[in-house]
Amino acid sequence: MTPAPAGFVVGIDIGGTGSRAAIAPLDGAPRFELDGPRVAVTADGSTAGELARGLLAGLREARPAEFAAVVGCGIGATGLASLVADPAGLAVSLRAEFAPPRPADAPAPAVAVAIDAVTAHLGALGGESGAIIALGTGAIAFGSDGHEIWHRVDGWGHLLGDRGGGAWIGRRALEAALLAHDGVDASGSALLAAARARFGEPAGWPAQLYTRDDRAGVLAGFVPDVVALAADGDGAALAIVSEAGAEAARSAAAALVPGLAPRVAATGGLFGAGGALAERFRETLAELRPDAELRAPLGDPLDGALRLAERAARGELVARAPSLWLA
Repeated sequence: MTPAPAGFVVGIDIGGTGSRAAIAPLDGAPRFELDGPRVAVTADGSTAGELARGLLAGLREARPAEFAAVVGCGIGATGLASLVADPAGLAVSLRAEFAPPRPADAPAPAVAVAIDAVTAHLGALGGESGAIIALGTGAIAFGSDGHEIWHRVDGWGHLLGDRGGGAWIGRRALEAALLAHDGVDASGSALLAAARARFGEPAGWPAQLYTRDDRAGVLAGFVPDVVALAADGDGAALAIVSEAGAEAARSAAAALVPGLAPRVAATGGLFGAGGALAERFRETLAELRPDAELRAPLGDPLDGALRLAERAARGELVARAPSLWLA
């Protein structure tokens, strides 16, 4: 392994629930973190680049001396491959953010911009071969050996995929609630009551969702209510949460392509709740890939972004569009 230069690294994690940034020394000492808003999708595409610039500005203001000594920056963002017009250009433009107040004789740091699955994989498996499934607002699985195999599954957004993710759960729960409201299927009555408490009367739901740039995050905001109802034994909620676990397992199994070590890590906020989702995930994965070892994640996507930054600083990375871009 190439020795890392002295200095600091920056990691940024941008998702549908929120964003985070950290600056840390390469010697492993404690890091400084900032929180930011969740990503939005407008007619012009994703706001990931804008959020990254804002977080970098926040780090520069909070830690100017450390920021001036940054040698590597790693950024993982949801929707990067499909909703950002030029990820490679974004990497170049973000590198320019490190110019002030950098010493004139100090080179700009290496910058790596990746889809969120790459940083989730690095955080959960620490660079080892295998597959991960990340369930947050969205859902994406990724299988990699860190070198030649880079295999993505799902991550298609809340309208076309993200199977088992927070927006997926929220949308199906609201669909079940509306079936109860319309008198079609009363099994979603408890979901209807919970949705009324959170969103008001159903007639106002379309305006709260269809007009929002961050509608995926709004949908995912209903998940705590759905999970609570599932834990209390509500049949409709339990069915949705259980199916989310099964969908996550199917994606993870599909990401575990030949050539990868048979290991899987499940990461993201939804797994932290445990319960029916995690149980169904384990059962389905065992059915589909009985040879696979299910590991607890070593870290989260922000840890992975810092690891990506370290590798960028060492010059260990090669661009792998449509998953990883370098400046």
